[in-house]
Amino acid sequence: MKGKILVTGGTGYIGSHTVVELQNAGFEVVIVDDLSNSTEAVVDQIEQISGIRPKFHHFNMQDLGLLDRLFEQSGGIDAIIHFAAFKAVGESVQKPLIYYRNNLLSLVNLFDCMEKYGVNNLVFSSSCTVYGQPEKLPVTEHTPRMAAESPYGNTKIICEDIIRDYTKANPKIQTIALRYFNPIGAHPSALIGELPNGVPNNLVPFVTQTAAGLREQLSVFGNDYNTPDGSCIRDYINVVDLAKAHVISIERLLNHQNESVFEFFNVGTGNGVSVLSLLNSFEKATGQKVNFKIVGRRAGDIEQIYADTTKANNVLGWKSDTTLEDTLLSAWNWEKRIRKID
Repeated sequence: MKGKILVTGGTGYIGSHTVVELQNAGFEVVIVDDLSNSTEAVVDQIEQISGIRPKFHHFNMQDLGLLDRLFEQSGGIDAIIHFAAFKAVGESVQKPLIYYRNNLLSLVNLFDCMEKYGVNNLVFSSSCTVYGQPEKLPVTEHTPRMAAESPYGNTKIICEDIIRDYTKANPKIQTIALRYFNPIGAHPSALIGELPNGVPNNLVPFVTQTAAGLREQLSVFGNDYNTPDGSCIRDYINVVDLAKAHVISIERLLNHQNESVFEFFNVGTGNGVSVLSLLNSFEKATGQKVNFKIVGRRAGDIEQIYADTTKANNVLGWKSDTTLEDTLLSAWNWEKRIRKID
């Protein structure tokens, strides 16, 4: 084994795909997840894909006592990938204290345990939401962070600040923050994918659920933006490509190749795709029509954002290479499997 990796939020959408890639790369994985947005059945599916069953612990990381016990019992953790966070933008506006308490305290508790048990390597799940609506595109790592549009987004900014301040005070700690753009798709096996609770917050699950007949109609929020077809533009990245970026980041930390104690990278494709263009690509990839209507703009939506991935390409040696159509087809195959559609 290359090393033992603790993956917090490891049964979630991005976390589960990352666990698979870590195990494929020869790492031993320990998962902690409170199952607030996933199910324990994901552990079975990870085992089915990789042939290895990761150790699983069920609790919320706000409980420092349980987290301390996990570190003590697991022994010899070499690095951590920290996904565990609440992430629904709308809910965060309605219930800000829940988001601040969970997302910030889990990171603080993690650093407490890392210091106590001598674990020095952390990869943090950040987000392009820290950039807000940038003045210039594409977004580079030098693009200024903007005031957050939601408490969720603000927790990502604050967590990055906690990491920066803590690593300055504790230079033994090495950290990498990956600023994701818009992860979509599913594992090629169709055994794991995005399975939101209730009404989806993200576009692609709403697209696949509409195509599957679970949703009557998809709403496209606005067609009067200053974009080629009037709809919002985002940078959609394949979730397996994103998972592989975490494996490379872990290897960089363990090999002590990082240039500073706190690095951050944009993780996207570098291509901006509009909502209407994505719908067209989905229909082309799957042969499925999606019933949609144009409605008014949605409060809080930014017009367009996409990444400059030069730093991740050159420094990490990572690149997203799965096509949009293949990614959308994987999302549809996942939807068909869980809905038992032929």
